[in-house]
Amino acid sequence: MRRVTADVDVSYLWHEAPVPAGMEIAKVYGFLICPGTARILVQEHDGSFNLPGGSPEPVDADLFATLAREALEESQVMVAETGYLGYQEVLRPGWTPYAQVRMAGLIGGFGSRHPDPDGGRLLRRLMCPPADVAAVLGWGEVVEAPVELAARTAEMLWGVPVSVPQPAGYMD
Repeated sequence: MRRVTADVDVSYLWHEAPVPAGMEIAKVYGFLICPGTARILVQEHDGSFNLPGGSPEPVDADLFATLAREALEESQVMVAETGYLGYQEVLRPGWTPYAQVRMAGLIGGFGSRHPDPDGGRLLRRLMCPPADVAAVLGWGEVVEAPVELAARTAEMLWGVPVSVPQPAGYMD
C-alpha cells in the first residue's frame, strides 16, 4: 500500500490487491501496451492526458469488458488480453471511499480514429515508453507503482520487451 496526496482534499492509496467486497468500483483504467513497440497508450485531448478507461456499465460482463469497451470507444484500440494490477482507493472528505481499478492490457490492433460517442471528443493516441508515462500524465507518485507493475506484467505475461521501447510518438 502506498499513500499519495494529490491535493489538500483528495488522497489516494495504492493497493496491489483485489478490491474489497462492498467497495464501489467507480472507474477502470488501463496501461495498454503495444506488443510491437513496447509503448503505453496515453490519450490526449487539448493538451490534457489520461489513460484509457471509464466507468463500469451494466452491459459489461467484468472489468476486462469495461476496459475493452472504453478503449474501443475512446481511442479505437482493440484490447487482446488484460492483467489485473490492483486498485487506487480514493479518499475524499464527506465521501465513501471508492476504487479506481488499474489493469495492464495488450493492444491487439488500432482502428481508424473517430470521436468518442460519449462526449464527441476526438482523442489523440500518444504512445509512450513506460518510463515516460508518469511524467506525461502529470499525476506524480500516484502512477509510478502501477506503471512499473504494468511494464513487468507485459514482460512476464506477454513477452513484451519493455526495457527497450521505441521513442514516444502519436498513432493517429
